Amino acid sequence: MSSLRFKVVEEAFDHTAVPVEIPKERPNEYYGKQVFNRQKMFEYLPRETFEALVNAVENKEPLPRQYADSVATGLKQWAIDNGARHYTHWFQPLTETTAEKHDGFIEHDGKGGVIESFTGKLLVQQEPDASSFPNGGIRNTFEARGYSAWDISSPAFIMDNTLCIPTVFISYTGESLDYKTPLLRALSAVDKAATAVANYFDPNVKHVDSYLGWEQEYFLVDEALYSARPDLVMTGRTLMGHESAKNQQLDDHYFGAIPSRVQEFMKDLETECYKLGIPVKTRHNEVAPNQFELAPIYEECNLANDHNQLLMSVMKRVSRRHNFRVLLHEKPFMGVNGSGKHCNWSMGTDTGINLFSPGKDREDNLRFITFVVNSLMAVYKYNALLKASIASATNAHRLGANEAPPAIISTFLGTQISDILDKFENSSIEDAIEVDDKKGLHLGFGQIPELLLDNTDRNRTSPFAFTGNRFEFRAPGSSVNCGSAMLALNSAVAYQLQQFKKDVEALQAEGKSKEVAIFKVLKAYIKESKPIRFDGNGYSDEWKEEAAKRGLDCQNSVPLQYDAYLKPESIEMFTSTGVLTQKELEARNEVKWEVYIKKVQIEARVLGDLSLNHIIPVAVRYQSVLLDNIAKLKETFGDDPEFRDMSEEPRRLVRKIAGHICAVTKKVDEMVEARKKANRLTDMREKAIAYHDSVAPYLDEIRDHIDDLELMVDNQMWPLPKYRELLFIR
Repeated sequence: MSSLRFKVVEEAFDHTAVPVEIPKERPNEYYGKQVFNRQKMFEYLPRETFEALVNAVENKEPLPRQYADSVATGLKQWAIDNGARHYTHWFQPLTETTAEKHDGFIEHDGKGGVIESFTGKLLVQQEPDASSFPNGGIRNTFEARGYSAWDISSPAFIMDNTLCIPTVFISYTGESLDYKTPLLRALSAVDKAATAVANYFDPNVKHVDSYLGWEQEYFLVDEALYSARPDLVMTGRTLMGHESAKNQQLDDHYFGAIPSRVQEFMKDLETECYKLGIPVKTRHNEVAPNQFELAPIYEECNLANDHNQLLMSVMKRVSRRHNFRVLLHEKPFMGVNGSGKHCNWSMGTDTGINLFSPGKDREDNLRFITFVVNSLMAVYKYNALLKASIASATNAHRLGANEAPPAIISTFLGTQISDILDKFENSSIEDAIEVDDKKGLHLGFGQIPELLLDNTDRNRTSPFAFTGNRFEFRAPGSSVNCGSAMLALNSAVAYQLQQFKKDVEALQAEGKSKEVAIFKVLKAYIKESKPIRFDGNGYSDEWKEEAAKRGLDCQNSVPLQYDAYLKPESIEMFTSTGVLTQKELEARNEVKWEVYIKKVQIEARVLGDLSLNHIIPVAVRYQSVLLDNIAKLKETFGDDPEFRDMSEEPRRLVRKIAGHICAVTKKVDEMVEARKKANRLTDMREKAIAYHDSVAPYLDEIRDHIDDLELMVDNQMWPLPKYRELLFIR
């Protein structure tokens, strides 16, 4: 193995930048080239079909079935004209990855040959094997039938000569088996609820869209080095490895010059993204060595999520062309910053108004306050659920580690907005509002019209921070499907807006004017949601104590965090908004617990194998070298004091190495027994808790001993590429 290490290090040093020939055209000329966008629809579809499809998308209605065959014919022709030979329903099962089943266009022609055919039935519905994906007990393993159906709001695209059709994935009995289905339901719910509230201020609003701008962080590692690290290959992170003498402590990586190999990779990736209609815009070095970030222009939430899922797949494919491997794990390296996926979230009307942007008059700014305060209420009421939506075995390594938001959900508003809400809370109705026939509601205090610019500093320790015209949910991990966080957030906000409307209407029924009712409800909400607002250091121990006093969820065990999905208030929220049924919630939790178990289980098995079959043999071999040296010193100098002086260090090392070898062996055995004990549990929740409490701690304990051995054992003998090689060869 040591010879392999030096071989791959030499190979990595020999890798140079792979030149990329970017298209001669400007990006706007080839942007969306591989996407069946409206321009392609107009070209390939009959006018009536085109108008029906556009109308269905814009009004968020199902496409009438009579147009399915016509759409399928046009879509097939476009795909064939662009080199496609197969099609697939592209869906997002509960595995955090995408799934595909490719079928050819060919059908028998009845004359011994074939024709290329694609009908509306195949477009609308396909039958993948539902038993082979996590389902939490919704489907028996012997029941294979499930369905994927076209999501018309997300355009089809071509990748690798295959027509990809974004679809939902549901069971034979109609339950969702993916992230897309409940996300679409959540977006529909927030559309209806937010539109109803927006109509208080503008009756012309017909729809409200949820928008998402993700920030994808990732590491790049030379492919040769990656292949020599079984832990990276099997788990996505290094289960051992002493930190390099130089990591990120000089703060010389963030926004630094992009290495030439990486620059060519980014150029290649950017071109591929543009062809697929992914509007990537920003690229830069991140804080840690060999860590980078890519971010797009904001898009409608469902489409943005699809693009992020597609991006992660494209990144992996393109990186191979440049002799890299992309690491999307939240914490691939100890001692340096992990990777997140900040989700910038906002809502906007079909009239062009960002509901989180202050307006130019008091009435517009009351609308702004209304939606900000209701968002705060949703986050306050469902802070445990939002944390559960981003919780995973991998993200647990990152959250709360002074490099990412704490594992306690709070919001940061900044001084300006906080002052406005405080003044709103403490104002009397008579002082705060004025009503006239022309403009309706005005706020009497003058600060609100001044909310035109974002003049507030940012708080990087806040998990849910207001950043001028949006909220930045900073807690999601780099490998996740954004749909998990977005469906929870949008569902909670939808439910809260429904409650707001009910509360306003209840006061109106008592004879209060609409303006007074809105004011009174907002005033109460500001006071009630105050515990979720925190502008200080979220990493401090004082905040942990304060958060507990405020009644915020402080649970740090991932399996127990998932309990938030099954709280009565969560079930009520999801079922009343029509996003998830109780059966679907229970099934998803089963999947989450199972995934947690398997992630920890795989890591434990890999670490045990590497410890016993790679590390200990090398340590024993080096120990033998030291013992041989001691024996030769003894042979040469006998029992002279000179021998004792000269052999003191080798003898000390032998003892220390022996101690670490014994400790690793003992703890690996104990970890195996803990795993066996946990595996005997039949309840998935209990098993996940056992893995968290009894198995996972051994990963760190064993690692500590191995990392100490790495510093003792001869560098020429150490079998695995070290951090200085993984992080700095690029």
